[in-house]
Amino acid sequence: MTKTGTTFLATQLSDAGGKWVRSKFFPCSYTFVEEKRTPKQSAFSYPFSDLNKSKNINEWVLSTPQPVVRLDWRVGTQNCSEAQRNSSTYACKANADCLNLEYLCRCKKGFHDNPYLNGCQDINECENIDLNPCNSNAICTNTNGSAYCSCPKGYAGDGLKNDGKGCIPSNMIHVFIGNLILGVGVGSGIGFLLFLSICILVHILLRKRRNKNRKAKFFKRNGGLLLQQQTNERTIQKAKLFSSEELEKATDNFNESRILGQGGQGTVYKGMLSDGKIVAIKKSKLLDKDHLEQFINEVVILSHVNHKNVVKLWGCCLETDVPLLVYELVPNGTLFDLIQDPNTEFQVSWNMRLKIATDIAGALAYLHSALSIPIYHRDVKSSNILLGEKYTVKLSDFGISRSVGTDQTHLTTLVKGTFGYLDPEYFQSSQFTGKSDVYSFGVVLVELLTGQRPIDIREEERSLVMRFLESMEENNLYKILDDEVLKHGNEVEVTAVAWLAQRCLNLKGRMRPTMKEVARELESLHMCVEDGEACEAKSIIISDNEYACTTSGISVE
Repeated sequence: MTKTGTTFLATQLSDAGGKWVRSKFFPCSYTFVEEKRTPKQSAFSYPFSDLNKSKNINEWVLSTPQPVVRLDWRVGTQNCSEAQRNSSTYACKANADCLNLEYLCRCKKGFHDNPYLNGCQDINECENIDLNPCNSNAICTNTNGSAYCSCPKGYAGDGLKNDGKGCIPSNMIHVFIGNLILGVGVGSGIGFLLFLSICILVHILLRKRRNKNRKAKFFKRNGGLLLQQQTNERTIQKAKLFSSEELEKATDNFNESRILGQGGQGTVYKGMLSDGKIVAIKKSKLLDKDHLEQFINEVVILSHVNHKNVVKLWGCCLETDVPLLVYELVPNGTLFDLIQDPNTEFQVSWNMRLKIATDIAGALAYLHSALSIPIYHRDVKSSNILLGEKYTVKLSDFGISRSVGTDQTHLTTLVKGTFGYLDPEYFQSSQFTGKSDVYSFGVVLVELLTGQRPIDIREEERSLVMRFLESMEENNLYKILDDEVLKHGNEVEVTAVAWLAQRCLNLKGRMRPTMKEVARELESLHMCVEDGEACEAKSIIISDNEYACTTSGISVE
């Protein structure tokens, strides 16, 4: 029965008063009409043989009360599995597949024709433009149910069109592969260089960050915060903070050839700053808490001192493992070296000694009296007196110096200083006054007069001060004076300086003159020498409450 017959049958059934279960025709493997029934009635059907008994369909429909007609597009009533068991009756021929649920036969992919009669025949895809899978310049080879594409000689590729690679001339492949290899190589090289650049950049950034953190750590450990606090609390000119790189460059990375001297506090290097200024850079030893306070104290004090005979501090560096101080360069050693070096061929004249004493006394008088906040040096000695060009002098080393209020008469501190220069009164009471600096300066005067060390283990009486005072009391000054002073020194001037030194070394601090008085008397004596006057013709009187004497009272011959 054809689909046309089915439609006709459906139309006839409808005209006869039958009622469709569904009012729309659905194309499928079969269709059916069903008699009107109640919900309790079961559906039933007639076999095809019953339909053939009627002479015509209209008569059959009218004479058969409410029939059911079923038209089924399938082979028998079996499924594919059941049908394949009997090969003699199996309907699907060669190259055909069976649809299992409906037992319908269908040609396999790549085949066509009637699957029920002679079987399905292979489709020649190479001859069918629509089915040919090969590119136009490829060779198509038909196979059973499919086709195979290949490229002719001189070409390469898969030969497929659409999503395939087609056939490309071999030289183009080589060029492409070469370009690909070159591109991969160049890309890899660029990628490697980019990766290497990123690594270097990250390393540089990390190193800068580590250096910054390290410098910040050193700055804090070396008293940077304390220095900032000190400079903020006082109206002083802040010392310049140098970078570690700047000072390393100035000293050629602290080359040993740049060393000017070494001592207990550290090593001094000669350096040249970027502006051409020649400086002395003091590299301190590892600092404990006590030395750190001395370091900060020296920076603070020198930052607001400005005197021609006080060494100038240009700045400091706190970014290194140990702090660095940058001073003006004073190139000719110390007064101690000048007096005590037995190998020197240079003879220190009396006039030079008198000038040195006058300049240092003026510097100490400035610290004690000219500043709004007086400063006690607390470590006056010949090794802390530096010699510049033309033997100008500079007072240095203010590590234990202290500022005092104008209403203060003394400082109560732990005893610090250098043995041989220490004020005995300060040593016993721990009370440091301006007169303690006067005592230490008196020792320096005696060094200039005698050329001897403050403490000499070769002498029976090791203390130079005791030997000097004893000679003064015995009126035998000539026994202790330096040969250069004896030969070329003016008797009146030498005697005047000796009496001044004796007053400075009085065991009672209140009996000593002030540094201002000492500076004034030495300045007067030095001016006399500079003017070329006959100082011996004058009666130079040195007096205070307990002393009243003239230069005629002591013989130096």
